[in-house]
Parts: sequence; structure tokens; C-alpha cells
Amino acid sequence: MARDASTSSGVESVRLDVWLDVSCLFKTRSEAQRACKAGKIAVNRQPARQNRLLRPGDELEINRPYGRKQRLIVRALEDRHVSKARARELYDDLTPPPTPEEIAAQKSERLYRAAVTPPRAPEKRERRGLRKIRGPDY
Repeated sequence: MARDASTSSGVESVRLDVWLDVSCLFKTRSEAQRACKAGKIAVNRQPARQNRLLRPGDELEINRPYGRKQRLIVRALEDRHVSKARARELYDDLTPPPTPEEIAAQKSERLYRAAVTPPRAPEKRERRGLRKIRGPDY
């Protein structure tokens, strides 16, 4: 029995959050679920929940940080983790490369956030280390 290239693992449809994790577009499945719940994922131009079933040929649009939108077309389905090289074959990326203005805006946004982020209080282990340095009378 010959398998179709689009369903190499023998599955006809896969949950959106599982596919996003398997295809290495998100680090974890729970991260993909949060993105779906937040409305950052659209399938065929419709907002999608994490339990939506994907099929080959579906078009995905993922809203990324700094206003970037990543456009993909699902080429194959997998419901189990595969190598990164195989994961890249699961979709075609239609996203245009960032313009120089977008790259500059991202860089300035990162610098601004780093400057604005307040310093955090030392944790228990760090406080102990500071006490050792200062000595017992401090």
C-alpha cells in the first residue's frame, strides 16, 4: 500500500496545536495552545482554536512579535515529533523577508525594552552569596 506524500504518517488530519509543535514553529505544544487561544493563529483566514483539525493545503497565518505575520501552507501532516529537517518539509513558508526598516525597528524595540525592564530583586541563593561577601556584621 503506497502512502500519499501529504500523509506520510498515515494520518488524514491533525490538531492544530500538535502540528505547530511537531513542525517546530513553536517550542512546545502548550505555547502553541496559548497562541491559538490569544487569536494569533488563523487557518484559511479564519481565527482558529487549538483543537481545529488541519489538512494538507490549509493556509496558516501566524502573528509574530513586532507586527510580523508568518504565512504558511501545510504540505504534510505528522502527529509525532520528527527531525528538524523533516519538520521543515511539512510546510511551505510564504513569508517575505523583513525589510531593513523592520529590522531596525526590531532592534530599537529590543534596546528600549532592555532599558525599561526594571531590575529584579536577588533570589535566596544570591542573597546568601551577598551575605558571605559582606561578612557577618553587615
